[in-house]
Amino acid sequence: MSVVNELTDKKGGVINKILELKNFIGGKFVDSVSGKRFESKYPATNEVIATVPESGKEDVELAVKSAVEAFKVWSKMPVKERSKYLMRISELIMNKLDELSYLESIDVGKPIKLAKGMEVPRASYNFSFFAEFAKYVHTEFYETDDRGAINYVLRRPVGVAGLITPWNLPLLLTTWKVAPCLAAGNTCIIKPSELTPITATKLAEIAAEAGLPDGVLNVVHGFGPNSAGEFIVSHPDVKLISLTGETTTGQAIMRAASQHLKKLSFELGGKNPNIIFADADIEQALDVTIQSSFSNQGEVCLCGSRIYVERKIYDEFVEKLVERAKRVKVGDPLDPETDMGALISEEHLHKVRTYLEIAVADGGKILTGGKTPEHLPEKFKSGNWLEPTVIVGLNDNCRVVKEEIFGPVVTVSPFDAEEEVIERANNTHYGLSATIWTRDLARAHRVAAQIEAGVIWINTWFLRDLRTPFGGMKMSGIGREGGIYSFEFYTELKNVCIKL
Repeated sequence: MSVVNELTDKKGGVINKILELKNFIGGKFVDSVSGKRFESKYPATNEVIATVPESGKEDVELAVKSAVEAFKVWSKMPVKERSKYLMRISELIMNKLDELSYLESIDVGKPIKLAKGMEVPRASYNFSFFAEFAKYVHTEFYETDDRGAINYVLRRPVGVAGLITPWNLPLLLTTWKVAPCLAAGNTCIIKPSELTPITATKLAEIAAEAGLPDGVLNVVHGFGPNSAGEFIVSHPDVKLISLTGETTTGQAIMRAASQHLKKLSFELGGKNPNIIFADADIEQALDVTIQSSFSNQGEVCLCGSRIYVERKIYDEFVEKLVERAKRVKVGDPLDPETDMGALISEEHLHKVRTYLEIAVADGGKILTGGKTPEHLPEKFKSGNWLEPTVIVGLNDNCRVVKEEIFGPVVTVSPFDAEEEVIERANNTHYGLSATIWTRDLARAHRVAAQIEAGVIWINTWFLRDLRTPFGGMKMSGIGREGGIYSFEFYTELKNVCIKL
């Protein structure tokens, strides 16, 4: 019987069946050495849906030993053989589309249509893409003809990777790290967010079903400081760390990893500008802005939460944006018609609400949202709910405009000139992404070149080609992921010089 059938009643509601998750170490599902466990809750109701191992130093030690031993074989396996395992995992993910979509929905509180329509298929594609890409990664050759020598470059896997993954898109972003890591010949230890542990455990089941050799992929549950996360980061045999998470977490990891000079790759926070010029296709910009503002409850690092609209269309745009925001269907994450679900936790909901209080205190006006939806059924009354929220009237130095909120909250401000909006867009410690709306191709290129962000979208949002570099500038991250850029992180290069 699938997990979906175990957890749901005939009406599709979550019932009292509680999953007992385990770590996955050396090809086996095991409890933590201490036996300690913690609870994971369904954000829509705050009912407990799983208990999870609270791992410590001994658990990490077991996982590292397993990964180190597996690396001796996996790293030497021909690329085409490794790729077969990854392709099998990709196929199994799609075979389990319904189950994984359900688990991702209840794990995060997100609409199941988002999980099924985008996240699970993308998780599958992450594996199939890197399985194929790995076969064609090339190295370099140099002829030093003036000194009678040749040089060639060898690309080799690094070792055991610690993969620390976030709670907002857990399956997608875990596979985004695991796939290139394994394709390059490394082994890994995944530390999922303590808030969303379920689909990482399911991924381990899929890896085992695919026949992946024991120890190549390990999952260790737990927390960050003084727990599994810290012990993974500081372990001398974990050679590289990839994190998607908060900027403060990245800073802490840099300090912990500095003793061993580990390779680091961070994709961190964002406070992304969404710039709408007067010549833009306003209807298209509005439709996509609703997505870039409120998809996944606004809990996406790429959300365009700072909206700048050229003044001559500002009033029209704001009026239509508010109308569309009011039409966003907030409710049962398992209802295929739902557009927006619940926020991840009570603590996070409180944080987002605090920003709304700051906005009002600083003179901002909430045009829509800012409240708990009134129409929710009784079973959802204890969940973490907030309506899509649009705020105007704030200056660029307000905390609500400058700090990452990570919720369904956007600010809208007018601008008058291209140079002005570029300066305002760059007035942030972050530099992850930006969106530009204009029909003027020259302007699009000109503005894109001046915006300080790692990813620029023009007349679109969240459109990804996995061959391209993905990552942030400034406080939004270190390094790039995607295509060859992932392989540059997950491999080491050595030059071989031969005197002829």
